[in-house]
Amino acid sequence: MPNIEIIIGGRSFEVACQPGEEPYLAAAARTLDAEASVLSEQNGRLPETRLLLMSGLMLADKTVGLEERLKGLEAKLAEASARIEAMETAPRPEPERVEVPVIPASVGESLADLATRAEALASQVEEKLAGT
Repeated sequence: MPNIEIIIGGRSFEVACQPGEEPYLAAAARTLDAEASVLSEQNGRLPETRLLLMSGLMLADKTVGLEERLKGLEAKLAEASARIEAMETAPRPEPERVEVPVIPASVGESLADLATRAEALASQVEEKLAGT
C-alpha cells in the first residue's frame, strides 16, 4: 500500500492509499487544504482537530448543496426524457389537407371568348349610336 504525504493547513500528514489512488487522494487533499487555508487566514492558528473538523464541515456543506442541485437537475432531466419519449412514441399527426383552387384552361378560354364578343357588341352599339 503506497503512502503519500499531503499538506493540510500547513501541516504535513502521511496517508496510505490503494495503488493507483494517489492522484485522487492528492486532489482531495488539495481541496481540503484550500478550505483549511481559508479558516487559518480568518482565525489564525487553530488546533489541528478543530481545523480539520471545520474544513470537513465546510466541504460537507458544499457537497450537500451540490447533491441537492444534482437531484433537481436529475428530476428535470427525467422530465425532459419522459417528454421526449412521449413525443417519439406518439402517433404521427394526419397530414393536413390543403386545397388550392385551380381554374381549368377551358374556363380561361371561355372568358376570353366572352370578352371578345362583349367588345364586338360594344363596337356595334357605338356604330349604331354614331349613325343615328
